[in-house]
Parts: sequence; C-alpha cells; structure tokens
Amino acid sequence: MIKVVSFDMDGTLIRKDYVEYVWLEAIPELYARKNGMEIEDAKEYVMNEYLKIGEAAIEWYDIKYWLKKFEIDCDWRELLESHAYMLKLYPEVNEVLENLRGEYELIIISNAAHEFIEVESRVLGLNKKFKHIFSAVTDFGNTKKSSDIYQKICGILGIENEEMVHVGDNYEFDYVAPSKAGIRAFYLDRDGSMGSNGENVVKNLKEFEERVKLLKNK
Repeated sequence: MIKVVSFDMDGTLIRKDYVEYVWLEAIPELYARKNGMEIEDAKEYVMNEYLKIGEAAIEWYDIKYWLKKFEIDCDWRELLESHAYMLKLYPEVNEVLENLRGEYELIIISNAAHEFIEVESRVLGLNKKFKHIFSAVTDFGNTKKSSDIYQKICGILGIENEEMVHVGDNYEFDYVAPSKAGIRAFYLDRDGSMGSNGENVVKNLKEFEERVKLLKNK
C-alpha cells in the first residue's frame, strides 16, 4: 500500500526557466564581464567546464563551487534571489498536490543543492505543501543516480520501499534508480521525447495522479 508520494523538483514541479537561466545565462554573463569576453564565447567555455564535471558529480549542482572555479566575485544568495521572479510551477501542480495530500505523505527528492531549494521552496510556498524536502547532494553527498539515496529516505521515513511511489523527469535519476531500490517509479516525459506510452511513463502530473490512484489498494 502506498503511503508516500515523492516528486522530483525542477522539471517536474517547477518549470526549468529559473535554473536554466542561472546556469546558462547569468553565470556566463558574469564570466564574460569579468574577462572582457563576448557572451557567446563565455557561454561555450562555461558549458564545456560544466560538461567536464557531468551531472553525476555533486559539484555539478554546487553554485558556490562554480563561482569559485570561475573566480566570479558574486554573492550566490544575491544571484539566486535576483532571478527568483522567474520561478513558476507547472499549471497542474497545485491541483494534483491538493488531491493527493489528504491520503498520502508528500515529499520532494531533488538533486538540487539546498541553496537552490531554499529559494525555490520559499518563493513558491513548497514548504507548506510537502512534509519533507530532501537534497540528494546536500543531505547525502551523492546524486539520485544512486539507488541508496531512495533506500535511505525510506528508512528515515520509517516505511518499506514498496510503500513509496516517485515521479521525475530524469530517466536515470527518477526512474531507473528508484526502481532498483524496489520503489514504484514513473518517468515524467513532458515533451514526449521518449516516444513511449508505457505503463511507467506519464506526460504530466495529472496522469501521474491517476496512476497513483490505481495503485491505492495494491
């Protein structure tokens, strides 16, 4: 029986405009200004440096690490706060959460570092909607690619792995890893890039809500 419904955050609950702007526009712009570079050259350099690290490494998500690496003299809090106006939930999110919160404990398991989570959750009021918000990289020193993260969280919550269901938009982190841990997982394919309508693929969170209801007594 499902007791806990778990969501990824960016790309699942929250539109990616904010995080993509911070990483792909704001930081390259600061780097270009510091080094007297053309913005497109700075973007190419910064992106190449990101890719050298890769999204499986915890440094990928650490804004303090990148500001130090690029020698950018900027307060990370000011950087994140200055673009917080861009934060938006996907349109179906509030309705889905309201429909599920009466029957299930709602949590977030994200790869985002606490620096981002603090701003995003405060601005969008997520702290009021979720019992727990976990950062894989900050709380556990690892990414969600490790199925151990999901197992540890089930232990913290005092539930069996099969009593949780998780949804997210990264196939490896949000579907493969929790599935390996024995957690029922759904891949959120908002843009249809997987070209699949399998039983474990949903196009939006309303579809996910319906799948959760079908699992209610299983």
